[in-house]
Amino acid sequence: MLTQEIIRKKRDGQTLDAPELKFLMRGLVDGKVSNAQAAAFAMSVYFNGMQIDERVALTVAMRDTGDVLSWDLGGPVVDKHSTGGVGDNVSLMLAPALAACGVYVPMISGRGLGHTGGTLDKFDSISGYQTQPDVDLLKKVTQEVGCAIIGQTGDIAPADKVLYGIRDVTATVESVDLITASILSKKLAAGLDALVLDVKCGNGAFMATQDDARELAESLVNVANGAGCKTSAIMTDMNEPLASAAGNAVEVRNAVDFLTGTHIDNRLWDVTSDLGAELLMLAGVVPNVGQGRDRISAAFTSGAAAERFGAMVTGLGGPADFMENMHKYLPVAPVVREVFATSEGFVQGIDTRGIGMAVIELGGGRRVSSDTIDHSVGFSDLAGVGQLMDKDEPIGVVHALSDADADAAAQTLQNAMKIGDDVLRPKPLIRENIIHDND
Repeated sequence: MLTQEIIRKKRDGQTLDAPELKFLMRGLVDGKVSNAQAAAFAMSVYFNGMQIDERVALTVAMRDTGDVLSWDLGGPVVDKHSTGGVGDNVSLMLAPALAACGVYVPMISGRGLGHTGGTLDKFDSISGYQTQPDVDLLKKVTQEVGCAIIGQTGDIAPADKVLYGIRDVTATVESVDLITASILSKKLAAGLDALVLDVKCGNGAFMATQDDARELAESLVNVANGAGCKTSAIMTDMNEPLASAAGNAVEVRNAVDFLTGTHIDNRLWDVTSDLGAELLMLAGVVPNVGQGRDRISAAFTSGAAAERFGAMVTGLGGPADFMENMHKYLPVAPVVREVFATSEGFVQGIDTRGIGMAVIELGGGRRVSSDTIDHSVGFSDLAGVGQLMDKDEPIGVVHALSDADADAAAQTLQNAMKIGDDVLRPKPLIRENIIHDND
C-alpha cells in the first residue's frame, strides 16, 4: 500500500477499509508514515468524515498498535470515561464502589485538558501514588483490590499519542470521528467487558450544546459496541461544577469526604450512582439500574468503597493510612480565603468554564502540555445554582499560592456566580441515556 494513495482516497470522500487504516496507524508508530502525511489524513477526515464502520476500523487499528490487556479474574472487567468537566472527580468514588460490587476496574485515565481537570493530576496530589505503573503492577492491584486508576503507558495505543499530538497543532482536534477513535482506542486496550460514558454538555463542557453532546455520545456508543464492548452513555449537565471543589488536592479531599460520609455533594452522588448502576447492568451483575443503584449505595454507606479506595492508594505506592490521615499527605496552599458575593440573592447561573480557567490561572492546570502544575490550588465549598447567598455565606473558598493570586481568583469567582432575586431551578442533571442501536 502507498500512504499517499490512502490519503487521496479519504481526501476525495471515499471510505477506507480496515487494512488501509491498520497500515496507516502502524506506520505512525513505526515511523513509516510522516507527520505531514498524518496531518493530511487528519484534515481529510475532519472535512469528509467517516462512516461508523470506518470509525470502528480506525479505533481497532489504533488500539492494536500497542498492548491489549487480557484478564482472568473471575468477574467482569469494566470502566467509565468522562468527556471532561469542572469538579468532575467521579472516578475517585466510582471505581472503588464498583470494585466493592464484585467487578474489576482497570481505569486508564488522562490529565487535564483545557479548562477541565484530569483524574491523573488529582492522584498526583497523593504522596507516593504511582500514576504510571508498569502493566504487571496494574494487573496485580486490579486483581487484589478490584480497581486501579492509572495513566496511559507507552505500550497502550501508541498511535493515539502520535496522532493526537499532530491533531493538536493542525486544528483537527474537533472531529467526532477522531475524538471517538482517540477515546476508545485507549479504553478498549484495557480488555473491557463493559464501558459506560459520561458525556458532558453545558457551559463547562467541550460539547456546549445538547445536540453536539448527543452526536458524540452516539458515535462513542455505536463504535464501542461495534468493536465488541458493551457500552452505553449518559449525558450529564455541566452548567455548574459537579463537585463543590475544583482543583486537584481539593477534589481529592472532596472525594475522601464523600467516601467516608463526612460530606456528600448531591449532584456528585446522583451522577456516580447512575453511572455505576448502568455499568453493573451492562456487566450482567444486576438485572436493572434500580438494583444497580441500590448496590452502589450500599458500597458507599457500608464503607466498602472507602476501604477499596484506601487499598488502591496503598497498592499503587501511596500511604497506608491515607484515608485516616489524608491531611498529612495532601498539599495545602499557603493562602486559603473565603470569597463572598458582591450582592445578596440566589445563585442563578455559573460560568463553569470560567472557574476551570481560574484554576489554571492559579497554577492548577496547564497552558501548554509541558507546564508543571501546583496540586494545592483551586476552589472548595463552591455554591450551587439555587443557593441563597448573603453576607455570611461564602460563594466559595480559594486556595492560592499568594495574596495576589487569591485576589484575582476571588474576582473571577465573583464574576462567575450570577446572583439575582429570583430562584431558578437547576437544569436537569441527567439529560439523556444513549444506548446502542442494534438496527
